[in-house]
Amino acid sequence: MPVTLADIRAARKRIAGVVVNTPCAESIPLSEITGSRIFSKLDNLQRTGSFKERGARNALAQLTPAQRRRGVVAASAGNHAAALAYHGQLLDCPVTVVMPDYAPLIKISTCKRLGAHVLVHGRDFSEARAHADSLAASEGFTYIHGFDAPDIIAGQGTLGLEVLEQVNDVDAIVCPVGGGGLLAGILVAVKALKPRVKVFAVESTVTGNLSAALQAGKPVLVGRRGTLADGLATLTVGTNAFSLIRDRVDGVVKVTENQISLAILRMIEMEKIVVEGAAATPLAAMMSGQLPELRGKRVVLITCGGNIDPAILSRVIERGLVSDGRITRFTVTISDRPGGLAALARVIAESGASFKEVTHDRAFSGPDVHAVNAVCTIETRDHAHIRALHRALRKAGFPLVVAK
Repeated sequence: MPVTLADIRAARKRIAGVVVNTPCAESIPLSEITGSRIFSKLDNLQRTGSFKERGARNALAQLTPAQRRRGVVAASAGNHAAALAYHGQLLDCPVTVVMPDYAPLIKISTCKRLGAHVLVHGRDFSEARAHADSLAASEGFTYIHGFDAPDIIAGQGTLGLEVLEQVNDVDAIVCPVGGGGLLAGILVAVKALKPRVKVFAVESTVTGNLSAALQAGKPVLVGRRGTLADGLATLTVGTNAFSLIRDRVDGVVKVTENQISLAILRMIEMEKIVVEGAAATPLAAMMSGQLPELRGKRVVLITCGGNIDPAILSRVIERGLVSDGRITRFTVTISDRPGGLAALARVIAESGASFKEVTHDRAFSGPDVHAVNAVCTIETRDHAHIRALHRALRKAGFPLVVAK
């Protein structure tokens, strides 16, 4: 069943007042680093932290009284599950969610806190979905697909309506894509009302669901690999979503894990906003220079969610700092006599860098018992500063092995 602009407008009426009409703010710093005029559609500010509330509320609102009493079930890595849990609670509808074992802990705990019955089952989305299907059959639950049900796609499309109202003369929208429900909904809304607006999809190099489907001419399974953008790791784009996307999308780009890390860091530093990996991919695409045709244009980035595990976030920040050239690590051989470390510290200080951490490795420092390997983690300004520091160390006579 195709999704139309009328479906999206009807969905907007159903969710009005219970799903947030999120801001779409212009960002001067992001505009400066990308060369485009950047606006961020902040759906990470929804009550459960993601755009998924739009589709979840639209789908739940259309259940019959009997279906609502019996309850619903879904397979989800987290955001769809949390959205169903929250709005199911508001509508007095029991919610069971099956989450694959890679689902972030914060998303599991959030779903439980919102009243859902959470089952962690399966190595990937397909296995979680199979278990959810069996529960629907045995318990009489209504299954609500996270990204391919027409009601879900129509709900997500309300985000596109808001963007067109909030940003006058928008030239382009850059949107993450995993299962495709969000992208499909936005495309239906935007291309119906303003077909001149370009819409680009972004996926991780680790996922690639849409690229694989476009190449094959139909949705195909993509093997699971670990990614920061766990919300995109659905293994396939949805059949309904793909039918709406394939002839409407203006392009697809891929970003690396390091580019995603750096984009998360930029959002924190420049926008004071925490986003999850999937939500960082549009900025990563702009920063990587893969959309040069958008320089100088008015571009909306779909900042679709902010549910990132705090433990993962700390590692992502560290990785982003490394990608940015603001942390470097190397091993240098110094004298183990008094003054050896001081001589090294002097060169580092004169180069304008700063010690973050240093450890001594005597067991594997070679045959000279008067020498020691110092494993140094150093704070620097950028990659050029790192290269200058390395030159200074070598000039001072310190043998250097740089960590990869």
